[in-house]
Amino acid sequence: MDESLKDIVEVIGGTLIGSHDIRISGVANIATAGQGDITFLVNEKFQSYLADTKASAVILKAEFADACPVNAIVVEDPYLAYAKAATFLSTPKCLPSGVHPSAVVSDNAYVDSSAWIGPHVVIEDKVSIAAGVQIEANVFVGQSAKIGKNTRIKSNVSIYHGSIIGERCLLHCGVVIGSDGFGLANDQGRWYKIPQLGNVHIGNDVEIGANSAIDRGAIDNTTVQDGVKIDNLVHIAHNVDVGEHTALAACVGIAGSTKIGKHCTVGGNSGITGHIEIADNVHLGGMAMATKSIREAGAYSSGIPAEPAAQWRKNVVRFRQFEKMDKRLKSLEKELEALKGS
Repeated sequence: MDESLKDIVEVIGGTLIGSHDIRISGVANIATAGQGDITFLVNEKFQSYLADTKASAVILKAEFADACPVNAIVVEDPYLAYAKAATFLSTPKCLPSGVHPSAVVSDNAYVDSSAWIGPHVVIEDKVSIAAGVQIEANVFVGQSAKIGKNTRIKSNVSIYHGSIIGERCLLHCGVVIGSDGFGLANDQGRWYKIPQLGNVHIGNDVEIGANSAIDRGAIDNTTVQDGVKIDNLVHIAHNVDVGEHTALAACVGIAGSTKIGKHCTVGGNSGITGHIEIADNVHLGGMAMATKSIREAGAYSSGIPAEPAAQWRKNVVRFRQFEKMDKRLKSLEKELEALKGS
């Protein structure tokens, strides 16, 4: 991690004010950055740190450039530019390749020579591992699964048979792809398992957080489209279709056969029931519960924000009285109408 400002600007864009040859070896926030660090300024409430910053360079908007005492990179969106710079600086320039001696790789699997298969990885028959793939320790890849170019699989991930993962994806520790969906038929009070015969198809540039699970389809496939970002501990049930560039925060649960549109966001701990459709550009707040289809773009919320316990108990009592209040109100309305008529 050591790059010139010139190279960083070529990656993130913008206008450099200062020396092209300054070397950058780290990233830091504006209050603690030192020599060799690059930082950024987005919110004007942190502008007071700018005058005294010890960073070697600051990514900022044009309106703050004159006040910057060090090298500056002027961009329209400093936060996005910072993200690109941090990615550039933190990406290893030389990745390992080959197969660790402890890995178990089927003779019928294809592993590109530029891929890395780490310790104790198991690769079953007819698996296809494309160029530049990095698979860390203790990963299982089931029969006929496919992993696209430059995808990174962190340790202890399980990829079941037939699953397809696109290019440039990132799967964090403990992810499970292609486990059975929750398909059961009731036989006089006893549950009979329905075989889950579909697969999981994951597009390009998808990130899946630690310990998240995506179930295989019952008949058709479960699909996660290009650019989707999934946080930790998210469950996507069988036959769900998640649209392009949608983001799901931690602990979201999506029931089976639901279709979620493009460019949606789903707040943490939200639940979405099965067999419904969510339109493009829908934004569900944290702990929202979607129980029916949402046809129009926009922001939606549910759940009750935290409040003092005594007030919450009073509100619960009022909630229980709503039905009686509704009946009384309707009765009074009828009496009022009768009086008007007379």
